[in-house]
Amino acid sequence: MKSIITNTVKITVAAALAILCAQTLKLDFAVSAGIVAILSVQPTKKETLRTALARLLAFVLALVISITLFNLLGFTVPVFFLYLLIFILVCQWRKWISAMAMDSVLISHFLSFGKTSPAEIKNEVLLFVLGVGFGILVNLLLRKKTDYIEELKKQTDNQIKLVLHRMALRIQNPALVDYDGSCFTALNQSLFTAKKQAEENYNNQFSKKDTFDSLYLEMQEKQTKILYEMFKAAQALGTIPATATLLSDFLEKVSNEYHKDNDVKALLEELTLIHDKMKSLPLPQTRTEFEDRANLFILMERLKEFLQIKHDFMIAQNTKSTLQ
Repeated sequence: MKSIITNTVKITVAAALAILCAQTLKLDFAVSAGIVAILSVQPTKKETLRTALARLLAFVLALVISITLFNLLGFTVPVFFLYLLIFILVCQWRKWISAMAMDSVLISHFLSFGKTSPAEIKNEVLLFVLGVGFGILVNLLLRKKTDYIEELKKQTDNQIKLVLHRMALRIQNPALVDYDGSCFTALNQSLFTAKKQAEENYNNQFSKKDTFDSLYLEMQEKQTKILYEMFKAAQALGTIPATATLLSDFLEKVSNEYHKDNDVKALLEELTLIHDKMKSLPLPQTRTEFEDRANLFILMERLKEFLQIKHDFMIAQNTKSTLQ
């Protein structure tokens, strides 16, 4: 809802400023500058500039085609239809789809003028420049939604912490209620929303592109895939093996210490110690115990991967910061 309100205000301001400037310059069809501004505002700065460039090229082409046709064949509706046929054909070929309606609205003014003298051409050029210019200007003033992306990343962190916490409980309690993987639905939704916002923030930058948020979320996406493998191993447990308490306590610790600034080096070292302790325990006596301990071993190996992904990410980021 907040994003909808922001976009509404942004587009309205761009249109109003374009119309007011057009009126101040005493341009004909001043409202058209507002329409051009509305059509020029895109979700991000990068898209707005890319679209503006395509529309500029299309507008120059539209002027050439229309001026030629109107002066050769007359200022009539059938000639305007012919202009549309040629212009739309070229726009589709060049993939300037967004320019077809906007530029044609401006070109239609020549029918009302009945001529294409320098004064009329100047009028349409200024309407185009004002509309596109204010559309770009409004987007340039946008800032990264830093607070929002931090909130989204925190939500994702909390979802991962919850998965780890529930896993710790399941290892100690095979009868844990609702251990069906439903928590991954919320986690994946959090990741999707956060990645979408990170991409928008990235596209709203021009100088010194900051990729940390996108890379961090990609790292978490990899971790989530490992978490699901851990979940399947925990779900397969039918008993509480002798090694369960060690791993359960450690999972709870990982859940409590999981945050974006933790390089997890200490956790990896502790996991190595737990691995050594498990190897020193007596061998399983029954087939069931053997299978459950095997599942715990699989879970522990995946947990090592989960932590290693984060450790490697932090090393890469620290190295990058040092080089900059």
